[in-house]
Amino acid sequence: MKKLAVIILSCTAISCFAQDIKVKESSGSFSAGNAQCFAVKVYYTKPSTIQDEWKDVLDKYKNEKIKNKGNEVFADNVLIKDWGNNPVDIYTTFTDNGGSNNEVEMKVAVDLGNGNFLKSSEKDKARLIENMMHDFAVKISAESMDKQIKTNEKIFGDLTDKQKNLEKKNANLNDDIKNYQQKIQKAQDDIKTNTAEIEKKKQEVAAQQKILDDLKNKKNSIK
Repeated sequence: MKKLAVIILSCTAISCFAQDIKVKESSGSFSAGNAQCFAVKVYYTKPSTIQDEWKDVLDKYKNEKIKNKGNEVFADNVLIKDWGNNPVDIYTTFTDNGGSNNEVEMKVAVDLGNGNFLKSSEKDKARLIENMMHDFAVKISAESMDKQIKTNEKIFGDLTDKQKNLEKKNANLNDDIKNYQQKIQKAQDDIKTNTAEIEKKKQEVAAQQKILDDLKNKKNSIK
């Protein structure tokens, strides 16, 4: 039941993230300068890991190069077929906000050409970027949570095994106490019986001593 509770709580946490993970229009500072962009929060993952995963996503599109410098990933001349044959430059920054959820804010600016950055008013293109970012953030957050669940399940299993071993040891010790108590009780009963036997034997020894003394006296009286 405890293990089930851990899993349920973790799944609930992932569900909450899925609800909280929303892509919003924003502005940010990039190597290309200040620009209109889209922002989303990713949870429970290191910024360096998020960068590597995001590079893999961008690499699925035809591009000239993808590189990262500091907290920014730059993808040059990315061809998104749904947008036609005009390549775009994609700038992505990752800001570690810390906190108990290891929150990382991810901002994506898309240069459509000549410094014209994608805005939400360009609905079709914006929707594609928003969906891409949302699905990515949910996937990374959920995968990270899965890893934590597995780690904590192992810890839980180890602790449960140790608890069972301690309980088994405690049961064995209680059995030992019962056995010792039974042995003590038997020994006490045996002592009472043995004490009575000793007293009886003392009387027999005294009687025999008297017989022996009488015989010796009779022998000594013979002249």
